[in-house]
Amino acid sequence: MMGRLTRVSSRRCEQGSTGESAEVDYGMGSIGRYIFRTTLGAFGIVLASLTAIIWVSYALRDIDLMTSQGQTILTFIAITSLVIPQLVLVIAPVAFVLAVAQTLNKLASDSEIIVMNAAGMSPWLLFRAFFSTGILVSIFVLFVSAYLSPECLRTLRRWATEVRADVVANIVQPGRFLTLERGLLFHIRERQPNGVLVGIFVDDHRNPQEGMTLLAEQGQIVEAGGNSFLILKDGSIQRRRANDRDPTIVNFDTYAFDLSNFSHTDHTLTYPARERYSWELLSPDPNDPVFQKEPSEFRAELHDRIVTPLYPLAFVVIAYVYLGAPRTTRQNRAMAMVSAIVGVATLRLVGFVSIVGGSRSPIMLSLQYIAVFAVFGLGFFAIHRGLLIEPPAWFVNSVSFVTERLSRRFASS
Repeated sequence: MMGRLTRVSSRRCEQGSTGESAEVDYGMGSIGRYIFRTTLGAFGIVLASLTAIIWVSYALRDIDLMTSQGQTILTFIAITSLVIPQLVLVIAPVAFVLAVAQTLNKLASDSEIIVMNAAGMSPWLLFRAFFSTGILVSIFVLFVSAYLSPECLRTLRRWATEVRADVVANIVQPGRFLTLERGLLFHIRERQPNGVLVGIFVDDHRNPQEGMTLLAEQGQIVEAGGNSFLILKDGSIQRRRANDRDPTIVNFDTYAFDLSNFSHTDHTLTYPARERYSWELLSPDPNDPVFQKEPSEFRAELHDRIVTPLYPLAFVVIAYVYLGAPRTTRQNRAMAMVSAIVGVATLRLVGFVSIVGGSRSPIMLSLQYIAVFAVFGLGFFAIHRGLLIEPPAWFVNSVSFVTERLSRRFASS
């Protein structure tokens, strides 16, 4: 890479103005492809790494799908993986700015940015390669936010509902107390190979005025007429009314406990704003009960999806403004890196505040647009003028003070 830049610079000195321009354009084409490949590869690695780490922490919260509800490891992975597109929406812009910063640091540490500047290359030529990569990332984020993420969240809701409503899979696990819903507890001592359940305990206190407890020697789940029943044999029912002092105990030979309210999965699911496609947010059904209840959530989600694909482009502008200017090896790039991180974090924080506040006040939604376009305007101006932006002295002194204090504390400990 350095050899290519050096040859471009030397040939530039030997040729006239026409030949000089041609060589610079030719060299920039090679540099652009190199930057595009390097940045895109780094983006893929960072995105995959961060997504995997966060997904594991998320998946561990739903480990009860296997432990208490009898699902296989494949079902567990499939269900929890459906949340990955939603994670990508937040992680992708951050992963991209880290990839841009890593590429710029590599170019700077090898003095390639200085050679490019000495060869007479406009800052726009180098920036164009990063911005082109940002456009590709923005298209990817747009697809995920508009279709892939809502589709996966919808599938996750349907699948999780079916799994958690599968009473047969839930209550046939021996030796576990399982709560199907608030006030309804099941326990099975043993399940025989022929499907017969042994040692059944059912505690039903869903009705505050009357609770009952069922004990049976054995039972079996039966499907009849599209409904599910737990047929209990050789047991007793203990009923206790709220105003009665003593419970009523009734022995039975056969008793049918209706499970239809828990096993049906054909009920209509309602999807919140986050699980709607973008075109549904743009033109919602006025008669939609969810939209009638929370119209502000639909509005805030729509504006969030409009702005989200712009964050990779805004982040690359911030990173390039602070890290793309040529610096010698004696100039400190650490503070420029810190400033870029602070700028990216501030812009994303404004976006979060705008979305949260926009659900209550529509005027708050304009903050994210103002912040993003301000970054574009000021950033393009700085790149055009070739400004070397340095953090203010008070910021440098504060960071140096904190770093020195931390170093002393770790050294003393």
